[in-house]
Amino acid sequence: MNNYLQNLNETIQKYFKILSNEFPEFLYEYINTPEMQKQAGISVTCGTIYSKMYDQMWYSSLDHSVAVALIIWNFTKDKKQTLSGLFHDIATPVFKHTIDFMNKDYEKQESTEELTTKIISESTEIMNLLNRDGIKIEEVCDYHIYPIADNDTPMLSSDRLEYTLSNALGSVEKIWGLKEIEEIYKNIEIQKNEDGIQELGFKNLEIAEKFVHTMSILSRLYRREKTIFSMQLLADIMKKMSVQNMITVNDLYKLSEKEIISKIENCNDENISKCFNIWKNATEINTSDTLPINKYFVSIEKMKVRYINPLVRNNGKYTRILDISESAKNDIEQALTYKAAKYTYLDFEFNN
Repeated sequence: MNNYLQNLNETIQKYFKILSNEFPEFLYEYINTPEMQKQAGISVTCGTIYSKMYDQMWYSSLDHSVAVALIIWNFTKDKKQTLSGLFHDIATPVFKHTIDFMNKDYEKQESTEELTTKIISESTEIMNLLNRDGIKIEEVCDYHIYPIADNDTPMLSSDRLEYTLSNALGSVEKIWGLKEIEEIYKNIEIQKNEDGIQELGFKNLEIAEKFVHTMSILSRLYRREKTIFSMQLLADIMKKMSVQNMITVNDLYKLSEKEIISKIENCNDENISKCFNIWKNATEINTSDTLPINKYFVSIEKMKVRYINPLVRNNGKYTRILDISESAKNDIEQALTYKAAKYTYLDFEFNN
């Protein structure tokens, strides 16, 4: 039953051990369901990992979901909340938020979330497990109902904490090692925010400032030129192949990224396969303030801004770091005001 853990690389195994010294046994059967296993073939990088422009650690949507569940378990020991964290990305399609780009959902990036309940309810294996465990689907299909699992930006939740830690560990860019991850994670506790609602927060200001500094770097990396370009190109390829009946919308939710990439590279539309391979082998991106001519370019003015303004224990109170730290204020300001170049392009034409 623990093949999933055994097959992880050593770094991720150690990372999971930091998140929860105990791996709850009940998770294994849920992890081994087909719907969760499908997430093992999807990278959290929204497809960018397949281009030579990036040097990223493989970290699947399943890994992220398990890690979120472990964080929730560590802080709550609540089975329902933990399962809601495990299931929160069960509706993630190939290339993750790239499909939000395909749906023109640049700012919220939530266009696929409504399928979560449908996927769980239509899974015989998951429903059998829930019924056996005496858990109702409405108790696990929406992790937004549990503030430790999820809450609104810029608060700190298990989901937001996890992707910041793993992205800094190397799934987006190598910034922290396991030592730094452990230092930050052990400084977190459950606190009460200004609305009297439970929220994850920091015990120590200096550690919180370190977290916010890296969060600010990552926030900008999520919106850097080559990332925006890559996500939009993949979205346009998916859309074109869908229009030409080379793939179906269902394929985006049923196939792995490797299977979709095989369809792209072997499709009978040479323009699609050629452009994909130029991007795949590119090592850098071009930018311009003027409209590129006869080139495939991307220009997106409004993107989802991911940032965190966590609580910190301060003189017996829980205070937002923005109110007590000048360095954190500067870091958050840099995250909020960052703008990519107006036009990002590579030297090829893609016929939409």
